[in-house]
Amino acid sequence: MTLIRKNFNVMTLNALPIFFLLTMGLATISCSKDKDMEDDPGTITNPDTTIKTKDAFPGLTFTDPVEMKQLPGDSSRFFVVEQAGVIRVFQNNAAATTSSVFLDIKSKVQDGGELGLLGLAFHPDFKTNGYFYVNYTVGSPLKTVIARYKAATPTAERADPASEAVLFTFNQPYANHNGGSLQFSKDGFLYIATGDGGSGGDPQNNAQNRKSLLGKILRVDVDGTAKGNYGIPSDNPYPVGNNDGYLPEIYAYGLRNPWRISFDMENDRLFAGDVGQNKREEIDLITKGGNYGWRLKEGVDCYDPASNCNAAGLIEPIHDYNQNNGDRSITGGYVYRGKAIKSLVGKYIYGDFASGRIWALELDGDQKKSNAILFENKGSISSFAQDVSGEVYYLNYGEGKIMKFVRGNLN
Repeated sequence: MTLIRKNFNVMTLNALPIFFLLTMGLATISCSKDKDMEDDPGTITNPDTTIKTKDAFPGLTFTDPVEMKQLPGDSSRFFVVEQAGVIRVFQNNAAATTSSVFLDIKSKVQDGGELGLLGLAFHPDFKTNGYFYVNYTVGSPLKTVIARYKAATPTAERADPASEAVLFTFNQPYANHNGGSLQFSKDGFLYIATGDGGSGGDPQNNAQNRKSLLGKILRVDVDGTAKGNYGIPSDNPYPVGNNDGYLPEIYAYGLRNPWRISFDMENDRLFAGDVGQNKREEIDLITKGGNYGWRLKEGVDCYDPASNCNAAGLIEPIHDYNQNNGDRSITGGYVYRGKAIKSLVGKYIYGDFASGRIWALELDGDQKKSNAILFENKGSISSFAQDVSGEVYYLNYGEGKIMKFVRGNLN
């Protein structure tokens, strides 16, 4: 299987988003670019040559891994999502040689390309209720399913597939741009990243349509019951029953394919890596009610129309980069909050699925301060992961390996 996250003029590898508050008072702009946004990221070098990556679990290999999580506050185990519909669990031990099936829903999942079991999040109170949430696609008709499952005990090595409780579903008009990421914030709500529905150029303009769940960041209360198996947070941008008919699940919109989102462990800021169309990849800081521009804009460029696009009210990425030098599909990551590598603390670690490059983005408030390339040719980076202590990993999709950022003189 090949994870394909983006289409060009002809279908090729790719997929993912960023933030920068637009302060211009002009209703239209010609989309001239900030010089910092134009810099070729391939020209920047790693300032700390002691940062390395290593195979975190040499005795383990996974099939098409797309996500890795730990239980809230529990460092003893890792859970790896395999795209075909399996979640595997193993002990957090570098000498581990076996993993076991925690959940198998292959019979439900339509996988291949950008389809499959795409996201996992554990309830903040998992130790009490055993709840966890998944994002997957099904066929006939093609749709996304957001569902809850239950583990019998907090230490259970297997969850019951029959425990599924569907929160909601929504149709996918095409087989690409499904988003997939699930994350809980410190506010206790579940955030869900959705793509624009696919094809190319968002032909249905779903990302700008607030009556559609596509091309959005959604925010729901998994402990609520007003909508069946979930509720709507009272401070979401669009109240239930609003006069405009906007969907109350929507937290932010104007996104193309926010494959991976994450919260900064320290300050709870929400980052998104949004895969671009044919020119630019972007990173956004997501805020409530924000419009991130797609399909009006692709990164800092106008897209539809190609010039003089109406940028009023749009939030620009905190960083974007062009698709030169083999970069084609951003994989959003995490803000490093570990202790092993002091030079990375507070920096957002992200990569590109197509080129295998990994960068560290440093912010000053909400503005980009620096963007350093850490590594080249690290394979097909499907996802990053963060353990409960703030250390960061990445998943090599093609090789099925879990790699960890470390300090030291390694080969």
